[in-house]
Amino acid sequence: MTRKATVLTLLVLASVLGCRGRTDKSEGTVILSVSRFDGLPSVVSATNGPFIIGTININNVPKDPTGTTSNLQTVELRSYEVRYTRRDTGRRVPPTLVGGIFGSIPVSSQTTLNNLPFLMSNQTQTPPLSDLIHNGADSETGTSIIVLDATITFFGRTLAGDDIASAPSTFTIEVRP
Repeated sequence: MTRKATVLTLLVLASVLGCRGRTDKSEGTVILSVSRFDGLPSVVSATNGPFIIGTININNVPKDPTGTTSNLQTVELRSYEVRYTRRDTGRRVPPTLVGGIFGSIPVSSQTTLNNLPFLMSNQTQTPPLSDLIHNGADSETGTSIIVLDATITFFGRTLAGDDIASAPSTFTIEVRP
């Protein structure tokens, strides 16, 4: 009987703890969410940077959509970061891009950023991308195409003082000579 009671107790606790509306554990009462990319190139030439995202929409979503909201939940955008990982067999990646951005997004609203750089010209001047420019191939893998996942995260702060970061959004690009 004790074993059944223990199992029943564990099941009740699991169901109660598993019923959270959101699993987000970030600071504050809002979430930054990237809702759309447009004008994103899938293939770029390492010699033609900087490379941009035509438009990107970012939403400011209340964590509790049924709760009350206020102007203090407005997010002031501060910066963004793009990290790169290789999809091919190589291990070298361009340096992380960190850029400043300005603007504010009221709660339950969105903003559109235009022509946001995701890979700068100075990043193409370092390995492995500089290998494509100078040698026509990646010296690590011997290939003339480097496939990268670019993961972008946006950072801001609510007017109430809570630091907010978006969930990372990832897209894939092929870099050629």
